[in-house]
Amino acid sequence: MTQAQTEPGDVKSVQETAKNYMKQGDYSNAVLVLNRGLQNNTDNLDLQKDLAFAYYLNRDYVRGLEVAKKFPERQDVDVQSFQILGMIYKAIEEVKDCEKMYKAALKKFPNSGTLFNEYGEMLWSKKNYNDAIKQWEKGIETDPGYSGNYYNAAKYYYFTPDKVWALIYGEIFVNLESYSKRTAEIKNVLLDSYKKLFTDANMMKDQDTKNEFVKAFLENMKTQSTFIGTNGVNAETLSAVRTKFVLDWFAKNANKFPFRLYEYHQQLLKAGMFDAYNQWVFGTAGNLSAYENWTKTHQEDYNKFDYFQHNRVFKVPGGQYYQTVK
Repeated sequence: MTQAQTEPGDVKSVQETAKNYMKQGDYSNAVLVLNRGLQNNTDNLDLQKDLAFAYYLNRDYVRGLEVAKKFPERQDVDVQSFQILGMIYKAIEEVKDCEKMYKAALKKFPNSGTLFNEYGEMLWSKKNYNDAIKQWEKGIETDPGYSGNYYNAAKYYYFTPDKVWALIYGEIFVNLESYSKRTAEIKNVLLDSYKKLFTDANMMKDQDTKNEFVKAFLENMKTQSTFIGTNGVNAETLSAVRTKFVLDWFAKNANKFPFRLYEYHQQLLKAGMFDAYNQWVFGTAGNLSAYENWTKTHQEDYNKFDYFQHNRVFKVPGGQYYQTVK
């Protein structure tokens, strides 16, 4: 064995030691350990990525860039390599190089939801909102199981006149990423978006009704407008409205528009858990004390759904992308 090579186990051991230092916030020792490891294994991409990331965390962007800017030329470059380089470019506000890098990265990895998401975030930070949403939409279309694009797209549509896509993307997001700080944020977006949906008596006004999916969604929701107008928007009323919506959707639209989210709603309805699910989505956002009271008075329903929720995997298949981006 030559000096420039090392056992895979040694690389793992170097990585573990460095990661422990990083967890403690001791980035300079992480850098030291990784540089020592690279002396024996100069070309190891995993060690180089960890070193560039350690420099980034230590705010030593010059050295981080020195390591990371070589990643795109490598035959074994991966998505994470581009992510780390992108983070460094963003930190030093090297916008042109960053944009060029994301474009090259997406040519190499055209189905990476992660790269579409981060490229979109970079464009958003430049106030290039129209191009940002195009990246997030492309990420949703090509990599529907990655949550980040739904998160950003839901927030984008929430601040536009559109009444549909914040609801669709936001709810898919909370099912893909169910227990993070971002989940709580998007639950609030969802509750407010339902208020936005029902505020105007003319639900179709200024909406993309040339899109058949959007039109079907709004036509089904429109039938519930009087009920909501009388009773308001809360977890209970939304549970009733959405129960009717799911039944109507499967009677009229499901064959034309197979959609995982509504299949999941139907599954929960059949299992007697749809009320509990709606409480989990909207009750926590609307009135936390009322939600806590509901969990106490519906202990069995809550426990049944909670157990199910923690043990299920929500997957969005390909071929269910119905948005028409302008």
